[in-house]
Amino acid sequence: MTSGLWELVLKGVWTTVQLLLFSALLAAAVSFVVGLARTHRRWIVRFVAGVYTEIFRGTSALVMIFWVFFVLPIAFGWQLVPMWAGTLALGLTYGAYGSEIVRGALNSVDPAQKEGGIALSFTPAQRMRLIVLPQAVPEMIPSFCNLLIELLKGTALVSVMGMGDLTFSANLVRLALQQSAEIYTYVLVIYFVIAFVLTRLMRGLEKRLKAGLGRDPGTEPAAHEPKRARTTGVGGGVV
Repeated sequence: MTSGLWELVLKGVWTTVQLLLFSALLAAAVSFVVGLARTHRRWIVRFVAGVYTEIFRGTSALVMIFWVFFVLPIAFGWQLVPMWAGTLALGLTYGAYGSEIVRGALNSVDPAQKEGGIALSFTPAQRMRLIVLPQAVPEMIPSFCNLLIELLKGTALVSVMGMGDLTFSANLVRLALQQSAEIYTYVLVIYFVIAFVLTRLMRGLEKRLKAGLGRDPGTEPAAHEPKRARTTGVGGGVV
C-alpha cells in the first residue's frame, strides 16, 4: 500500500479507538445506574430499569444505529453527527448488557456483609459504597472485559453510516487496490492487537482491585468460577 492509503487506515484506527472510548464510558455509566436501579428497594425503580434492559437487550445494535442516525432527525428535527450517533446507540445497547453484570455482582455479595452494615447503623448508601461495591466491582471485571471486546467488534457497525472507522477505511482501500485478502488480514490483526491490549489492561485492573481486598486472581479457588459464571457471566455475542 502507498503511504496515503496507510494514512487512511490509521485515521480509521484512531476513529475506532475514539468511538470505543466514548461508547465504553457511556455504557459503563448506564451499566452502574441501571444495575443499581435493578436492586433498588422500590419496585417502580426496578420495573423501569428492567424495561430499559429488556428493550435494549432485545433489539439489534445495527438497527439501533440506523434508528438514532436516520429516525431521530425525522421524529425530533435534530441530527447527530456520526460519532455521537454511534456512541449513543452502542453505549445504550451495551450498557443494557452491562447492567446485568452489575446486578449479578451486587447480588453475589454475601448477605451477611450487608447485615453487618445494618448492625453498624450504616445508611443504604453507605452500605453500598463502603461494603457492597468494593466486593462486587472486582467480580465484574472479567465479564466487563468480555463486554468491552464485544463493544470493540461492534464499533464496525458504524460503517453503515459512512463513518470513517477502521472497517470503512479498509473497504475504501480494498476498492482502490482490489486486494481483499491482504487488506482484511491487516484489519483482523489490528482488531486483535487492540483487543489484546484491552484484555491486558482489564486483567491488570482486576489484579489491582483484588489485591486491595487481599485476594489474588491467579490463586482463586476453582469453586469461585461457577459462582462468577452464574452471577456475572455474559453468554454469547451481541448483535
